[in-house]
Amino acid sequence: MRFVIIGTGRVGLRTARVLREEGHEVTLVEVDADRIERAREAEFEVVEGDGSREVVLDRAGVADADALGALTSDLNVNFAACSIAKHHGLRTVLRVDEDYREEVYRKYAEEVDEVVYPERLGAIGAKNALLGGSIRAIADIAQNLQVVLMTVSDESPMRGYSIEEVALPAHARILAFGKADEKMGIPMGDDSLETGDRLAILADFDVLNEVRQLVVGEDVATAAGGA
Repeated sequence: MRFVIIGTGRVGLRTARVLREEGHEVTLVEVDADRIERAREAEFEVVEGDGSREVVLDRAGVADADALGALTSDLNVNFAACSIAKHHGLRTVLRVDEDYREEVYRKYAEEVDEVVYPERLGAIGAKNALLGGSIRAIADIAQNLQVVLMTVSDESPMRGYSIEEVALPAHARILAFGKADEKMGIPMGDDSLETGDRLAILADFDVLNEVRQLVVGEDVATAAGGA
């Protein structure tokens, strides 16, 4: 997949690195000369200019991209970039800092595909929002452990089973559960798994593929190839 990321600060550059490590193509847009130099030293393609201007995004190849992440600290720039990207049919991810009021968040959230709070999830959250899909990394706990959020699909072999009937691998456990239209909470043994339900699972990297096959119904390789 091809992504355009506005902003090469801490969140933008780390998100770009994570995406590139997973084999995706990334173009960065930045106005600050020092940040541009740093990004180019990291061997990224960087377009110099204001990401809220359509002519700049055109130079970044927004018309041929799959998604745009507006990850600067300036909400107005982020929203303008997402609006332009929406016009081109891209998936849009908007960064919002936590100090904005709820009504401000709701206003912007209605206009984009997803809103991220980098102070909470950083590059992991931004990357997942750009990719979308039914599995998301929430946090890296240790070198070999990760907390992931998985959504039960129609293809899940566990759909219709209760949580106590779900036999996860030895190095994985369910931390939280939420019905499709409810908040997540402590999992109960008799909670049944239905399409759209969400599970927060702590798992070793080595068993993530097996866990995904059980909960989502597809393996990591297949999902990445079809993204």
